[in-house]
Amino acid sequence: MIFAEWKPVEELVEKLKGRKKILVAGCATCVAECAAGGEKEVDTMAPLISMGLKEKGIDAEITTVMVEKQCEYEFLDDIDAKVKDVDAVLSLACGIGVQAFAEQFPDTPIYPGVNTSGLTVREETGVWASRCAACGDCVLDETFGLCPVARCAKSLMNGPCGGTRKNGKCELNEETDCIWNKIVDRAEARGELETLATVRKTKNWSHARHGGPKKIVREDLKQ
Repeated sequence: MIFAEWKPVEELVEKLKGRKKILVAGCATCVAECAAGGEKEVDTMAPLISMGLKEKGIDAEITTVMVEKQCEYEFLDDIDAKVKDVDAVLSLACGIGVQAFAEQFPDTPIYPGVNTSGLTVREETGVWASRCAACGDCVLDETFGLCPVARCAKSLMNGPCGGTRKNGKCELNEETDCIWNKIVDRAEARGELETLATVRKTKNWSHARHGGPKKIVREDLKQ
């Protein structure tokens, strides 16, 4: 899932202090799953913003709304009237949702309420770990389902490096597993260790964000 977490409330209050009617908008998908922008978080954020503004002598009208998916324009159509009735929106969606919101309502200031930090898996309650860097050139079939781009501190394609500890940890810190150590262990367990002797070609980073903004077009799905 896309992982995000709240921006400091003080920072948001400072940005919103010139607004009189504010809509706090949640998103019922990824940010709800990671407890950053679901209904509970919206109901918690709204009074915090209100109190923060009152401390600055500003009596703002705060309303709330939940959107099924802020990254889908059709769901934003459903709240058109609510958006047009305010002078600012505080979106608790990920960065994709905030941008879709801003494109749908270009005349309304849209403020991001969270910081989006990665594509993650929930390892346990309250713990999320990065698993994918959306590099656009997936090699998981070559690395036994373990991503060296997102999970190696150096994104090494032919690891491990000389900084690997004897206990299978990364030189970055003792809490981080060396993903290449895990790749080797998994390859050995499957009796396919020799496949790792193949030197992987230089990664084609043009498919990632480094090559500029991307647009994916599926002609078979266009209408």
